Amino acid sequence: MKRILITSAIPYVAGVKHLGNLVGSMLPADIFARYCRSRGYDTLAICATDEHGAPVELAALEEGVPVADYAAKWHAVQKDLGEKFGLSWDNFGRSSSAQNHELTLHFARKLWANGFLELRTTKQAYSATDGRFLPDRYVIGTCPHCGYDRARGDQCENCTRVLDPIDLIEPRSAVSGAKDIEIRESTHLFLKQSQFADKLRAWIDSHKADWPQLVTSIAYKWLDEGLKDRGITRDLEWGIPVPDDIADGALKGKVFYVWFDAPIEYIAATKEWADRNGHGDAWKDWWQGGDAVTYWEFMGKDNVPFHTVGFPVTIMASGEPWKLVDRLKGFNWLNYDGGKFSTSGKRGIFMDKALDVAPADYWRYYLIANAPEGSDSNFTWEHFAGVINKDLADVLGNFVNRVTKFCVARFDGQVPGEGDYGEDEHALIADLDRRIAAYAELMEQAEFRKAMAELRAIWVAGNEYLTRAAPWTHIKTDREKAAVGVRMGLNLVHQFAHLIWPVMPDFAKTIHECIQPVGYRGGVIPFPEEGMKVLLDDLTPGQPIRAPETLVAKISDEQVAELKERFGGGAA
Repeated sequence: MKRILITSAIPYVAGVKHLGNLVGSMLPADIFARYCRSRGYDTLAICATDEHGAPVELAALEEGVPVADYAAKWHAVQKDLGEKFGLSWDNFGRSSSAQNHELTLHFARKLWANGFLELRTTKQAYSATDGRFLPDRYVIGTCPHCGYDRARGDQCENCTRVLDPIDLIEPRSAVSGAKDIEIRESTHLFLKQSQFADKLRAWIDSHKADWPQLVTSIAYKWLDEGLKDRGITRDLEWGIPVPDDIADGALKGKVFYVWFDAPIEYIAATKEWADRNGHGDAWKDWWQGGDAVTYWEFMGKDNVPFHTVGFPVTIMASGEPWKLVDRLKGFNWLNYDGGKFSTSGKRGIFMDKALDVAPADYWRYYLIANAPEGSDSNFTWEHFAGVINKDLADVLGNFVNRVTKFCVARFDGQVPGEGDYGEDEHALIADLDRRIAAYAELMEQAEFRKAMAELRAIWVAGNEYLTRAAPWTHIKTDREKAAVGVRMGLNLVHQFAHLIWPVMPDFAKTIHECIQPVGYRGGVIPFPEEGMKVLLDDLTPGQPIRAPETLVAKISDEQVAELKERFGGGAA
């Protein structure tokens, strides 16, 4: 049995995530996890909230609450919203957990003992107004590379270059806005990344065929520019404190950098899962299972450097047999109506408000069918409405409603048994077998846009068949011929429920219960392993079926206009 370990880039705990965050990591990870479960693979899907670092301190400061309380509140909110979007993590952990404290200290001690950490005195931003050193994200200014005037001191949101606060032009405090930034000396731990340049390049070379060009190009860019050692401690109060047995207590009052402990939370969240469910050391089987486990990571392109350099170096430097990622799926940006989604700028549509507009499955299908895989993609309300109306309402929903309602009206809501499948039916079965195999292979490779195009083509083929079969015409003169068309149509509905479950689990459950109200263990609707042949005769003649209420409601032009007014639009 295949063993598949899946992680999504863990979202900052600060606030509600926007749809760009969702489609750039959490949603594709969930769809892939559901697909793997539907194939019967031994699957473990892990996510968490990233709760340390300057952004969380700043957000708590703005709300006037203790940081721990702030993090706990927003973790609960994000967990709840994830569940409402159907994100089916085996564990949704917290980087502030005891397990992550334990494992972060374990890695730090191993790296220190192995000689890959050293003390260095650095020049760091200090604000006299604030009376404190300012960690990277507490400093904002103009990016020296692209000129973006709100670049953070750790990374430019616009060009994704990794920065230091001293790199910024006209830096200012993110806390007070004060421009009295001084550069003072502070001592920190540095990870000797530069010593791993050759090893990293060889490792990345070995994955060129498996990773998107987006990912490898970012990774090689870092290496080609010269891999620098990286500070892994910060002058903050909130975080995992550096223990006294590292550097003989020289780092009292400092905590580990969020980008050091956050990726370790992937492992820690797996340990949280094992601890909570009484699985003992099963978490180690996933993270030290060697080639028996295939490890997938999903993330936006801004997170790629930390997962192709920082975290792998931590693992390599430990000298222990932890899993390195096998398949890394990176995504470009989803833009909002010509401009950028922005959490800090509160621009775009966020997960809580999205659910006020439409059910989760509308969003799951739309976002993954238009996922920013090869390039950035752009959200507009007109496009959203067009996709929902055409794909889900006119093609999928209309097919399900036509077949089931006709069966209820003319065959007493029972699967008709008269007649045999003919040439048209067998040709359709052969065509769909090919298409389902193609859909499965695209899902195996996490090629989501192509997979959704194949899925839609399967629905279209069903509609075209139903138009040719025309049971509503034949019922008047040839009941047996009409029965064949309806029976085939009902089997197609059944098939669609099995195929869409990874993408639209609620719709799949609704459709499946209308056709065959039999639950599956764990709520998983399995993938049809042998295409149409498996489900072709699954529906027993005389078996009762029912028609669902309208599966997908169309979005009107008036609603689009109202949504644009409500959420804004046009390039920022």
